[in-house]
Amino acid sequence: MEHSSLKGAGLEIDTVVAELRTLRLESLENRQRRDRPPELPSRKVLIGIADGLSAALFPHRLGLPELTNQSVDYYVGHMLDVTLRDLLVQVRRELRFASGLDATSNADREQAAAITQAFAKRLPHIRGLLESDIQAAYEGDPAARSIDEILVCYPGFTAITHYRLAHELHSLGAPLIARMISEIAHSATGIEIHPGARIGGFFFIDHGTGVVIGETAIIGEHVRLYQAVTLGAKRFPVDEHGALVKGNIRHPIVENDVVIYAGATILGRITIGRGSTIGGNVWLTRSVPPGSNISQAQIRNEVFDGGAGI
Repeated sequence: MEHSSLKGAGLEIDTVVAELRTLRLESLENRQRRDRPPELPSRKVLIGIADGLSAALFPHRLGLPELTNQSVDYYVGHMLDVTLRDLLVQVRRELRFASGLDATSNADREQAAAITQAFAKRLPHIRGLLESDIQAAYEGDPAARSIDEILVCYPGFTAITHYRLAHELHSLGAPLIARMISEIAHSATGIEIHPGARIGGFFFIDHGTGVVIGETAIIGEHVRLYQAVTLGAKRFPVDEHGALVKGNIRHPIVENDVVIYAGATILGRITIGRGSTIGGNVWLTRSVPPGSNISQAQIRNEVFDGGAGI
C-alpha cells in the first residue's frame, strides 16, 4: 500500500500500521485470542434494551404517547418480548466471552435463558422500587411540579433506573452487561453508580452531576444525595505481586434517612449513621453515629486540633 502524498511530508503510514499491528497482537485482550477476537455485548443494542425496558416499566410516559388503557398491555407485552429476546442474545455473548470458547456451549445457552427469565420476573420488583424513588424525588425537591416531570426530565431518575436494571443483572450473573448499562447512564447524566452497589428504596439524587457510588457501597432507604457526592474507597490494597486486590469491601455504608449535600467526599468502609446530615464539601473518612450533623468547619477543627494536615 502506497501513501505518496504523506511520504513527501516525511510520514511513513505503512510503518505506523505495522507497529500498531504488533502492539495489537501483543496487547492484553488478544494474548489468548489472536486468531479470533472475542464478540462482546453490543453497547448500541444495550442502549435500545435499556430504553425498551424503561418504556415497558412506564409506558404512558416513556413509551408511545398515543397509548390507551385498552392498548397499553399489548404494548408492554410487545416491548418486553422484543427487549428480552435481545437481552438473551447479549447475555449469551457475555457468557461466551467469559468462557473463552469460540462458540456458545449448551450450558451457556441454558444459563443465559435462566438469567433472562429470572431478570424478567424481577421487573415488577424494579418497578416498585422506582415508584418509591419517584415519590422521594417529588417530596424532596420543591422545584418538582409533577411526577411526569421527574420521569422525563430528572437525570438522577434516569441514572437510578439504569442502576436498578443493571443491579439485577449484576446479581444474576451478567456483570459485564450490567456495567455497560450503568455506563450508558453515566455518559448521559454524569452520574456513576456501580451496579454492584446496594441501594434501598426512596432514593433521590438531586441535580446529580458528578455523583460517584462505588461497587461495594450500601445505601439504606430514604437517602438523598446532591451533586458531586462521592462514596468511594479510601485506599486500594495490593497483593504480594503489587497487583490491585479485586472485589474487596471498600466503600461506605449509608444508613436510612441520611442527607449528603453537594461536594461531600466519603471514603472507606465507614458507616454514616441513620438520620445523619453530611454538609457540603465535607471530606469524611471515619464513621459517624446516628443523628450526626457533620459540617466542613467541624472536620477542619478536628484536623487542626489533632495537629494533622498542617
